[in-house]
Amino acid sequence: MATKDLNLLIAQLQAIAQSGRYYTKDVFDRERYDQLAATTKQLVMLLGDATPEQARLFVDQDIGYVTPKVDVRAVTFIDDRLLMVQERAGETWSIPGGWADLGYSAGEIAVKETREEAGLTVKPTQLLAVYSVRKRDYAPQSTRDVYKFFIACEPVTHTLKTGVETENVKTFSREEALALPLSRQRNLPADVAMAFAAHASEQWETEFD
Repeated sequence: MATKDLNLLIAQLQAIAQSGRYYTKDVFDRERYDQLAATTKQLVMLLGDATPEQARLFVDQDIGYVTPKVDVRAVTFIDDRLLMVQERAGETWSIPGGWADLGYSAGEIAVKETREEAGLTVKPTQLLAVYSVRKRDYAPQSTRDVYKFFIACEPVTHTLKTGVETENVKTFSREEALALPLSRQRNLPADVAMAFAAHASEQWETEFD
């Protein structure tokens, strides 16, 4: 069985255990869901080389009904060139963005991440796409379900500056951006192509899986 399929099965087991422990009112069912959670931790360690603490965090870190995590990417063009950042770790390139923090809207995350990673203040204008990581060739595939939000932004300021996590900040033409070593966990060549297509379109319709 492929790693991608195994990760999906583990995620489903974790979701069943977590949701079951949260909603059940029967003490015997609770015990069974606890056993399922323990078995899931063993599978995470066996198949993913995780430590016991990492397995515990994966299975027990959340409560209630399981939902996908959200990754927000801020698509900003300056003079028809796409803003991208180079990570200090791995030296690959990506559209600025990151996990959606609690207490922020998706648009606010786009603003926050662009400011932190590229030193630029932006204004969110449109949701370009919502993609499911499991439906596309992002790497590495993990046991988490993730939705990626790509949000078009307009620059308010124009001075670029690296942040704590970024080694370089530049703008690129379509050809230049597609030739970069991309962080395929964060964005695919297809995402870059989509960003340029949306930028060139007068009436872009939001894409989604």
